[in-house]
Amino acid sequence: MLPVSVSQPSALTTPKPINNQIQPKPVPQVVNQGQGSWFTIKVNPGDTLSTIFSRHGLGVSKLYSLINSGPEGKSLADIRPGQSLEVYTFKGKLEKVRFVRNKLESILFTATTDSYHAEKIKLKPNVRAKVVSGKINHSLFLAGRKAGLSHKMTMQLANIFAWDVDFALDIRKGDSFKVVYEEKYLEGEKIGEGNILAAEFNNRGEAFTAINYTDSDGANDFYSPEGRSMRKAFIRTPVEFSRISSRFSLGRKHPVLNRIRAHKGVDYAAPRGTPIRAAGKGKVIFAGRKGGYGKVVILQHGEQYSTLYAHMNRIGKGIRVGLRVKQGDVIGAVGSTGLATGPHLHYEFRVSGVHKDPLKVKLPKAMPIARKELANFKQQAKSMLSLLKNAENTAIALKQE
Repeated sequence: MLPVSVSQPSALTTPKPINNQIQPKPVPQVVNQGQGSWFTIKVNPGDTLSTIFSRHGLGVSKLYSLINSGPEGKSLADIRPGQSLEVYTFKGKLEKVRFVRNKLESILFTATTDSYHAEKIKLKPNVRAKVVSGKINHSLFLAGRKAGLSHKMTMQLANIFAWDVDFALDIRKGDSFKVVYEEKYLEGEKIGEGNILAAEFNNRGEAFTAINYTDSDGANDFYSPEGRSMRKAFIRTPVEFSRISSRFSLGRKHPVLNRIRAHKGVDYAAPRGTPIRAAGKGKVIFAGRKGGYGKVVILQHGEQYSTLYAHMNRIGKGIRVGLRVKQGDVIGAVGSTGLATGPHLHYEFRVSGVHKDPLKVKLPKAMPIARKELANFKQQAKSMLSLLKNAENTAIALKQE
């Protein structure tokens, strides 16, 4: 395997609380309070509340009282391995129970005369911008890992540019990327990652830049620095495939019929059962068997565009004529029904009824950013572009959630 060359991630200083706000400290494992004490119970695989209470002698009657104290009590039924219960007993009585969902969310139950009072506790992390960059010698995921990106973050990066870059076919050695994303800290400890705020991807000498923006209505999307949506009306590839087994051609020899027959689509070889996704928002106008196509779904996208998905192993559950689907919805699974020599998706793209090469057709863009949002967006974009430009030495505290 070829080595991956990446530039080092930018160094960040240890984050500090913003606005001098002090975070509440979690309950320690053992805290003596007179004759009472706190102790922590880790939830193990196979544990239930009943087995936990029995094992620690907390009393079944207390368990019922806790569960029936309200909606928060009933949520204890969802307790999972890895979570914990912090329990305070005083003179042998169960006085407090703290259900720790995660590092930020917990519920504190305090004993009353005949039940328990529940209080939700939600801590707010400090959020900082982390900037990393990398160069690809083999694959985006190897380069991302070398740069310090998690698999989830690398997937986010690929999804942002999926309308402009085919990450299965277009990636070349020497392509590069820069990413500005959120890291979340609590009391100086990193506890997770947030969203990508801005990214740049250089593919075959062409640079693509995306800025994350949430408008005044709360809608979130990625835009170019000029305010054009990174999202297209159609995704280029509607299935995760291993290779293209047949391209668009008007003079191709059919592998089953053994004669020249125009191939008005692209065949994506993929394992049987691989999910097939709608290339764009539209309406199902056909779902069923169609001659040599085998099991087929055809979508209509407005008045001008339609897409066809053939040789399915199965049509997606609930997919029927008249159903409206969103871009990315699963509409079926890869198979080899009809005239097919092996499992693959045959995909066609039509404009006003005329077949176009799905790999080369110019895809229509989604709506640009609203005019009323443009000034605010430009200001935010300027800040993010500065971070991308100074990727090797930039660190900044952003906000507290």
